[in-house]
Amino acid sequence: MKVQEILQFLVDNDGSDIHIIPESPLSIRINGVLSFPAGPQLLKADQAQAWIFDLLSDKQQAQLKEEKEIDLAYQFNEWARFRICVYQHLGSYAAALRLIPQTIRTVDELALPQVFHKFGTYKQGLVLFTGPTGEGKSTSLAAIIDEINHTQSQHILTIEDPVEFVYQSDKSVVSQREVGKDTHQWELALRSALRSDPDVVLVGEMRDLETISSTLTLAETGHLVFATIHTNTAAQTIDRIIDVFPSHQQGQIRQQLASVLKAVVSQRLVPKIHGGRTAAIELLFNNAAVANLIRDAKVFQIDSIIQTNVVAGMMLMESHLLDLHRQNVISRETALNYAFRPTDMLRLLEE
Repeated sequence: MKVQEILQFLVDNDGSDIHIIPESPLSIRINGVLSFPAGPQLLKADQAQAWIFDLLSDKQQAQLKEEKEIDLAYQFNEWARFRICVYQHLGSYAAALRLIPQTIRTVDELALPQVFHKFGTYKQGLVLFTGPTGEGKSTSLAAIIDEINHTQSQHILTIEDPVEFVYQSDKSVVSQREVGKDTHQWELALRSALRSDPDVVLVGEMRDLETISSTLTLAETGHLVFATIHTNTAAQTIDRIIDVFPSHQQGQIRQQLASVLKAVVSQRLVPKIHGGRTAAIELLFNNAAVANLIRDAKVFQIDSIIQTNVVAGMMLMESHLLDLHRQNVISRETALNYAFRPTDMLRLLEE
């Protein structure tokens, strides 16, 4: 079997991920569930390496051998693109591949809340998407970015590692930069962004103090910035950003974040009763009350603000899970399993 056949199998079966790991069965993920299409047979290290190296250029192979890991994007065919993470596993090479659809679905096609259309209308500020890897953040962001692309005259700049969705300039012009390919470092690309005359900037990941600081500066200097960060709740996201900085800088960062933040979206993909997955959302919009809590280091009170501003489009994860359950989209068990606050979720289900 060739690795291209494995990729085609995933595409044909609407899968999302492939795992190539020596001494484990070849595995794919469909609707969030891992399966073994080739049976329980364990992969040998040389077979895994042959498949992996077939996806890498000579330069990428050399980089992998030197650094022991590499992230890249791989164009499979006209309709499918993969994000690939190659790493060492017990002295051998392993890889995780994620399918990136070439067709960018809209906010409505993804069944996302209607308030998502609001994000593209902001003229400046910071919109954060949070959640673990594989929860649909990139897909939701692509829907918003492409909506801007098709409806507004803007210069959109994306900085990613690697580039995932590829945009075709429409009413907007789109520049896409891949770290390691089009720029050496996140910090250099973010610094350069200030001189590139962008209106909208997508930062693939705020991963450390430098990228977080540069992203805040971009949002503060008149740009609309979208970024992702690996946290859970909206409140945890704000704390995570502030806690990255030394204590003597945190007061200043609180002021800066309170000023530039527009919204925080926490997203999970949850299994539907009749197959497939749907997005469950926690959504915080910044307002005067939220900004004051950020400045005063009272982020722990933000959940209460969300609960009392439902009419403004805010919602806790548990509220959205409850709505999905009442609509018979997800089961009671799923609602409990994916809740950030299980005790609150149980109380809502029993009311």
